[in-house]
Amino acid sequence: MGGIDDGISFLGDKSAKVFVAGHRGLVGSAIVRKLLELGFQNLVLRTHKELDLTRQSDVEKFFFEEKPEYVILSAAKVGGIHANNTYPADFIGINLQIQTNVIDAAYKNGVKKLLFLGSSCIYPKFAPQPITEDALLTGPLEPTNEWYAIAKISGIKMCQAYRLQYNWDAISGMPTNLYGPNDNFHPENSHVLPALMRRFHEAKVNGAKEVVVWGTGSPLREFLHVDDLADAVVFLMEKYSGLSHMNVGSGKEVSIKELAELVKEVVGFEGELVWDTTKPDGTPRKLMDSSKLADLGWVPKISLKDGLSDTYKWYVQNLQA
Repeated sequence: MGGIDDGISFLGDKSAKVFVAGHRGLVGSAIVRKLLELGFQNLVLRTHKELDLTRQSDVEKFFFEEKPEYVILSAAKVGGIHANNTYPADFIGINLQIQTNVIDAAYKNGVKKLLFLGSSCIYPKFAPQPITEDALLTGPLEPTNEWYAIAKISGIKMCQAYRLQYNWDAISGMPTNLYGPNDNFHPENSHVLPALMRRFHEAKVNGAKEVVVWGTGSPLREFLHVDDLADAVVFLMEKYSGLSHMNVGSGKEVSIKELAELVKEVVGFEGELVWDTTKPDGTPRKLMDSSKLADLGWVPKISLKDGLSDTYKWYVQNLQA
């Protein structure tokens, strides 16, 4: 279903108005950097204070007045396991509101093309690895983030429904675990990669002898630098038009042990890395199959080592901010 897009050229229209929703987040900020680098001159950006995407009338007014030609929807309420468990109503409600308001107003106001971004948590907890797009809705979700996942699945289905009913060019991309500049390095609720980076950095600064990491280090994970995702977003806007959502991953697996050793090296921590094997490991393997996107002609360019160095440089520069 769908393939190379022979219609409108996104890259041939750099004076067109492009609305990047969620431009201050990890993903949105990378997309803005990429579009500016490519010479797009007419980006439409709004902070949450300027435009609350959960308010339907405000979103409709914005689209009616601004009339963007393209929309990249990266705005979302995101958080870790603890946040999802504590605020399930927020994670389902806010995300459904944002998506529904933006997708509907975009269609009604003549947007040429919309790209909706989700996450790999849309897939069943026990989906066969590597996870292909057609694993969607084949089994129960991971209970800890099902509220967020249900909202994101609804976003995919809404894009598909508008394509089927109105023949409107709405597409969806589902990225793997992302990292890079503007990531969340909070000590309690950050993801594994920024959490490791922060811990090794603080250990280095404080002259600690060792850093203790939970588990055996054996689980396998996939990571994609957010600048690679931004590159894939532009590729999808230019090349893809189809009903199916598209996985966007690196296709490369790394064990938590290898990741920790690489982060340790990049940070320059000279002490010892200790594994607390009494602590749980989590899911043994999580990898997405991104071969559909590769078949269309896109592959990531940033190695994990280079990406980690770039991220650490950003982290150190922004510690004082």
